[in-house]
Amino acid sequence: MLPSSSNPHITLIGAGPGDPDLISVKGLKALRRAQVVFYDALVHPDLVEEAEHALKVYVGKRCGRHSVRQEDINHLLVSYARQYGAVVRLKGGDPFVFGRGQEEIDYARANGVTTDVIPGISSAIAAPGLAGIPLTHRGVAESFWVITGTTRKHELSRDLELAAQSSATVVILMGTRKLPAITEVFLRYRPASESVALLEKGSLPDSRIITGQLQDICEKAEAGQFAAPGIIVIGPVTALALEPLKADLK
Repeated sequence: MLPSSSNPHITLIGAGPGDPDLISVKGLKALRRAQVVFYDALVHPDLVEEAEHALKVYVGKRCGRHSVRQEDINHLLVSYARQYGAVVRLKGGDPFVFGRGQEEIDYARANGVTTDVIPGISSAIAAPGLAGIPLTHRGVAESFWVITGTTRKHELSRDLELAAQSSATVVILMGTRKLPAITEVFLRYRPASESVALLEKGSLPDSRIITGQLQDICEKAEAGQFAAPGIIVIGPVTALALEPLKADLK
């Protein structure tokens, strides 16, 4: 018979945009106390190793590769919490920015398992900032949108059409494979010369930035072999950074 815990609990932790140093202090403390850690594909391996004595379970999802179904992840989280007690669900970025964090919380609570959340820095904000791109800038951009490039039906979000009609900076996650269709939408409402930046592996040592305009960014992406995980940023603020911002933190 499997052992059981009298205090099953699940903590959702945002791991940040990739660099393991960008997790919060509170998140790191909780990770080190965990008895079980479920982690995603975008979580840095060094961060997983911080849970030195925990059982580690990989449940990452990557496009085109076999992955664990979300329903199965929900069930496993509850099952392991009941067996071991303190379970951490470690997610890239922030759990509530296209991280399906609420689905896991709802399932846990429906099954009598308590939860808490430790936010993380979303790549939607961190990656542009580290590339020297401010999402808002006085006189240039007053607001920004963060949109998924792929919905649960594997279609473009209808919000892209609305965002394109605004003057806001638009940040698109999970849209790498749909770049031609995305630029087509924006070309209906914005000038062909509108600035665009493609950010690859933001916050990591091998991060890259490809800049261009709506009219030529697809060709530049193909020539530069732009690949996931990547972020698309559309708007005049992207012209402010032609090279990644390198901060010397020695």
